[in-house]
Amino acid sequence: MFKARDTEQVIRYAAMFAAMGAEPRLRIVRLLLTAHPQGLAAGEIQEELGIPASTLSHHLEKLRTEELVKVRREGTFLWYTANTEALEEIINFLYAECCTRNKAIEPSDLVTIAKSSKAERERKS
Repeated sequence: MFKARDTEQVIRYAAMFAAMGAEPRLRIVRLLLTAHPQGLAAGEIQEELGIPASTLSHHLEKLRTEELVKVRREGTFLWYTANTEALEEIINFLYAECCTRNKAIEPSDLVTIAKSSKAERERKS
């Protein structure tokens, strides 16, 4: 039986997935992950993806509201970065049941993925 906290998490994660459910927003998140950790200025995102400025602003605000991207101001520019902690959290949420209840994916496989990703990040730094 699910507890109230589980219900709250499901509601929160559903909103996060809904935010990424629009094709332009998913493209934005993927692009920001390629530029992690420095991120991209809004104009660079617009240029790369060919999204009109007003539409891009709407999509970025939705992603920010759901805590999937972070924004910082540097002078007159807004820089956006993927919130990798939030993305990791929703991925872990998806895999939690399959790894504990029916072993659809072995937990060691996730650890291997995490270790290789961390090693890649360190190599790139």
